[in-house]
Amino acid sequence: MVAGSEASNGSKPRQRHVQAVDDRTLTSMMEELQIGLVTSVAATAGCLVERVGKDLFGMDVRFIRPPMTPLEEEVHLLAQLKSTTQTVPDPAKGWFSYQFSKRAYLEQLAKPRRNYKSILIVMTMPQNQAEWTEATHEGLLIRRASYWRHLEGVAVSPTVDKPSVRLSTSDIFDAPTLIKLMDRVDREEKLHD
Repeated sequence: MVAGSEASNGSKPRQRHVQAVDDRTLTSMMEELQIGLVTSVAATAGCLVERVGKDLFGMDVRFIRPPMTPLEEEVHLLAQLKSTTQTVPDPAKGWFSYQFSKRAYLEQLAKPRRNYKSILIVMTMPQNQAEWTEATHEGLLIRRASYWRHLEGVAVSPTVDKPSVRLSTSDIFDAPTLIKLMDRVDREEKLHD
């Protein structure tokens, strides 16, 4: 563990679990890495990513798939992006938990939506920021994966301030998955099997 800065009240310094390149920018860099990943996945799937400028409704990005013909509509899917260095999903276990820092984040995903459907995308990353990516002649490797879940209709207990949800380790967010999700949105089908 890496020690955090000295507490202002003279108590012991807070222990950190992340080895940041620069502590001042760590959270912003986690967001940038995830935006890079979802943008790359969307480009591979033939979709655009539009960042939501204000976090009024708990969504960070909107995926847009252009229509095949001028007479068809675009397909839209909203996503809330979260990232964590505190878990290493084990595919043998089949799932992992993610805890929201605020109850409102889960409530925004759980509420029924008539128009745009929404998903949660949780990116897991190493604790050492310098290990997040590796470039070789074969390509750019982004360490760990992102997982998705559709949470519409999930009950949110009124007594829990920081609710947790389970994500399946088989629900990796990649280009084939995004194509499948956009097809289901277009056909007005359920997003999960």
